[in-house]
Amino acid sequence: MNDLDKKALKAYKKALDKRLKELEAVQAQSAESREPVALDQTATGRLSRMDALQVQAMALETDRRRDLEITRVETAMDRMKEGEFGYCVTCGDEVETKRLDNDPSTPTCIGCARGSIS
Repeated sequence: MNDLDKKALKAYKKALDKRLKELEAVQAQSAESREPVALDQTATGRLSRMDALQVQAMALETDRRRDLEITRVETAMDRMKEGEFGYCVTCGDEVETKRLDNDPSTPTCIGCARGSIS
């Protein structure tokens, strides 16, 4: 196990749990904006439909990014259960505490994140 003590792990777990709940809540609230846009030309003008399609596309991309973040948080929680939390998934070195403090779901050390494995 790395230098993370039980108190720090507990704090990271709490932060990950909180972030996961926030992401899931936002995802549930934004479901309406991802619904298909009605293309009935008698009810909506061409520019309004184009605007609605653009808003829908942005909502879908936001949802895709949120899904990626949810996966990242869940993966970090899995690594915690397996005793691998705090280690870089690329090189196996310890992830810097400052990086974990900033984002507990961070999977890599700074060297691997920069692309310069040390």
